[in-house]
Amino acid sequence: MKIGELAKRTGMAASAIRFYESRGLLKVASRQANGYRDYPPEAVAVLTIISDAQQAGFSLDEIKQLLPADVSSWQHDALIATLQRKVADIETLQVRLTQNKAHIQSLIQLIESKPEDMDCKLNAARVIASMGITIDK
Repeated sequence: MKIGELAKRTGMAASAIRFYESRGLLKVASRQANGYRDYPPEAVAVLTIISDAQQAGFSLDEIKQLLPADVSSWQHDALIATLQRKVADIETLQVRLTQNKAHIQSLIQLIESKPEDMDCKLNAARVIASMGITIDK
């Protein structure tokens, strides 16, 4: 299939397809006599896997290591191990994001608890002091 049809089937721009091909994620397409690229039907599956993997947080280098030369020959144990590592990375990130969110929410609460008669400059000093930060003048 030509690159235009592949782009239509995958929802990707032709430039993205050429990029993935140049990075070695997608097999180099054969060329027709007129010079047009001719992609095999499995290119749709490969590009879908690449897109899904990127959305799941895999880098292009990780995806390249993960993709077998032939899509039908996945290394089961290596694939499972890689996916489990990514799940662990995501869980670690979730913990860190939850902590960051709680910290920011407490900071918002602290800032918003400004006494009515306090101006912003004094409130900023109050917030900074409550965080244990000292500012040398």
